[in-house]
Amino acid sequence: MTVLDIARPSVASLDFLSLELTSRCQLTCPGQCYAEAGPAKGHGSMTTQDWHRLIDEAVALGTSTVQFIGGEPLLHPAFTELVAHALRVGLRVRVHSNFYKVRAEHWLLFEDPRVSVATSYYSDVAAEHDTITGRAGSHAATRAAIVEAARRNVNLRVAIVDHGNGQRAEQARAEIAALGVTVSIDKLRAVGHAAGGLLPSTSSLCGRCANGKAAVLPDGRVAPCEIGRFLATGNVQTTSLSAVLTSLEWAQARASVPARTSADPCGPDCGPSDDSSGGGGSCQPMG
Repeated sequence: MTVLDIARPSVASLDFLSLELTSRCQLTCPGQCYAEAGPAKGHGSMTTQDWHRLIDEAVALGTSTVQFIGGEPLLHPAFTELVAHALRVGLRVRVHSNFYKVRAEHWLLFEDPRVSVATSYYSDVAAEHDTITGRAGSHAATRAAIVEAARRNVNLRVAIVDHGNGQRAEQARAEIAALGVTVSIDKLRAVGHAAGGLLPSTSSLCGRCANGKAAVLPDGRVAPCEIGRFLATGNVQTTSLSAVLTSLEWAQARASVPARTSADPCGPDCGPSDDSSGGGGSCQPMG
């Protein structure tokens, strides 16, 4: 039985907001993707105007950083426009990309000192990496983009998501570190494809979800974080973000996340950790 922790402090402001622009992705990551994204998925029901309004609302709520995620956010037709808008209104920007295909216009954004980028990498062996992503050639594409990002001095963080079973995670970490890029090894969390058909559980969450953070999904629902999408409530297409965050349903969702004094860091798909009020690094405890 889940016991609601009603003693946890209420959210006075929203410091970090993840915007899940799309469920479309060139990869399938059959054993991993928390969002169950893929090439056949769409961009959702949120319009470009909805995302613009949401960014403005975030500023009014005191947000300092927005994170663009997916799916693959670079595939959204308004990605460049929305990042530019976020920067224009004074927000810092994080982008979580699979780095499968980065266009010239994206590199120009990534070189901005107010922008940081995160990506996932799985192995120093192409076949192993491509098996995990479900896309042949993804290792070569992602590695080439990591090298290019390093050459351009992009503020980049790479996470090696370790599935276990002898995966060459440590070798991949050493390979990326040798490029001069910040890299960590994170564990796989049992959400989405990684849940293996089981119902998701709050035990997969690190415990800081919804504490000054939120994630908006492609259909407008609001979740405590992108990993905790199964706790989504409200909808910013029909009401304001502030109304969702002050609703009883949001308080119940937030209280259902177990508070912890220690926890494993969240993986790159739960990137708010890097911009939390507690400082940089992986979520300790809290793409």
